[in-house]
Amino acid sequence: MDNQYIRTLPIPACSVDPDGKVSGANPLMKNVFVYEDIIGYSFFTLTGFKREQLMNANTEEIILERNDKTFKLWINEEAKDDEDIVVFFDEATVRESFRSRLERDRAAIAYINIDNYDELIASAPEDYRRVIPAQIDLLVRKWGDSFESPVISTGDDRYVMYTNQGKLEGMIESNFSVLDEVRKIESQIDFPASISIGAGLSNKSLLESTELAEAALELALGRGGDQAVVKTDDGTRYYGGTMQSFEKNNRSKPRVIAHAIKALVDDADKVFIMGHRWPDMDAFGAAIGASAICHFLGKDSYIVIDKHNEALDAVYDHAADTEDYNIIKPERALRMVTDRSLLIIVDTNRPVLVECPELEEACKTRVIIDHHRLTADSYQNSAVAYIETYASSASELMAELMQHFSQKRFINKLEAEVMLAGIMVDSNHFSVRTGVRTFDAASWLKRGGADTTEVKRFFQVKQEDFTAKAEAIAGAEFSDDGVAYATSDVATSNTQIINAQVSDELMTVKGTKAAFALGRNERGQTVVSARSLGELNVQMIMEKLGGGGHFTAAAVQTDEPLAEVLAKIKKLVKEYFEREEEERRSRMSRTQEIELIR
Repeated sequence: MDNQYIRTLPIPACSVDPDGKVSGANPLMKNVFVYEDIIGYSFFTLTGFKREQLMNANTEEIILERNDKTFKLWINEEAKDDEDIVVFFDEATVRESFRSRLERDRAAIAYINIDNYDELIASAPEDYRRVIPAQIDLLVRKWGDSFESPVISTGDDRYVMYTNQGKLEGMIESNFSVLDEVRKIESQIDFPASISIGAGLSNKSLLESTELAEAALELALGRGGDQAVVKTDDGTRYYGGTMQSFEKNNRSKPRVIAHAIKALVDDADKVFIMGHRWPDMDAFGAAIGASAICHFLGKDSYIVIDKHNEALDAVYDHAADTEDYNIIKPERALRMVTDRSLLIIVDTNRPVLVECPELEEACKTRVIIDHHRLTADSYQNSAVAYIETYASSASELMAELMQHFSQKRFINKLEAEVMLAGIMVDSNHFSVRTGVRTFDAASWLKRGGADTTEVKRFFQVKQEDFTAKAEAIAGAEFSDDGVAYATSDVATSNTQIINAQVSDELMTVKGTKAAFALGRNERGQTVVSARSLGELNVQMIMEKLGGGGHFTAAAVQTDEPLAEVLAKIKKLVKEYFEREEEERRSRMSRTQEIELIR
């Protein structure tokens, strides 16, 4: 390219040779770079861009900020890899500043909800019943004022806040500090006050932002509350979520849900029931319970299972041998489904995890009964969604529902034992996520004929699996931050069960805050079971790997190699603790500032 041509251009421009060196430049380039002479310097070192980016400059926007100015880069159209490239620097400082301001001023909506409001007020001493809402109200409004964003009350436990993108980014940077402030309120009860926030921001319209905010709040509440969820056109982000879900005292909801399910079952020609792929004892127990409800209501039901782990063999074979349950393959279910069919999904709320996604698409009416926290890809718009994250298991929720269908006990011994086994598996034998309602459900199942000795037989493992478990525990690695990591090279169909037992055992070691057990199943997948005492949210760690679960118990199955998964987990755990420490220091700094002001 003729350097004389470049020197006559009215905008900064330079030529770059095939080796990436600046071969020519006009005097106006001093507006871009402070250097007197850039000839011979690497263009890509000067700008930080790669050659591939530069070659796509005319189709993909490339912005360079230098000398407090903003430039948009583009190149000559006939540019080739083996020839000099002419790069033009179109100053866009004013335009970009205006666009950035427009983006910051884009309207955003946030909905704020006081978690468990009825339980909070009912459980508080009489003197605190008015004080607690007033304190929350004051904190929420002061927080809104600090971001110049008006907060309007829309009910005893609900607010709406009008803000913009710039202010919302400030809230995100502070990790929604109001969550911590509300949690510090003295409530004189056995669980702290907390709020949930759902914020929406869309480039399309204010209506779209409002709908995103509503979905974000529903997601925050479905994940247990005490957190903020921000939904934008680009995706969903989570903040907070440091508290576990608390058991709700309101017993009327199961009765309402049971009534709704009865109406749907009565209207259906047949009912299909399925859980997640490779179901565990809880998924199978909840499915058996749903089948019992359908049988009581006189409706044909079909439990859809493709494959299951060896750990489920004994109870699966027992149920199949009775011929009381129609356990079928997905292929048969797809041939049988009609427009009037009802689908009951248990122990999962995510489309990517269900046994047969095609069956879910074929059924127009869907019921979900689950105890896992909601995620961005959870089902939307189900006819009935009974998702309670405080519950130990889906079997616990199913046992509660069954009690509202009739005064007559219609559960048999096998059903009671399978559902009790489901509760025991997910609660680690009543040691985690166990509330009064968990024991009430177990007591009801015991009265229904559940034999704990028979249930114990469901959990027996092969000798080689027991050996693999012992070796994994013996070879566990304990880090300085109180996290244990155990791995097993034995590939077995019971890896999921073994890992769960290994992580549970590691949590009994003094000083252990969290435990991760990794192994490979018979399909070559890496299976991870994670446990925590509450200082580390293992659900957040597993979600980043494509899994999920609860605050203190979560898991994932992935096709990535075990060593890579282990390295990722360690990196995520380190980042989690660093972030927590940074937030702790930030809170201490804010507290000190407040004390100085006082």
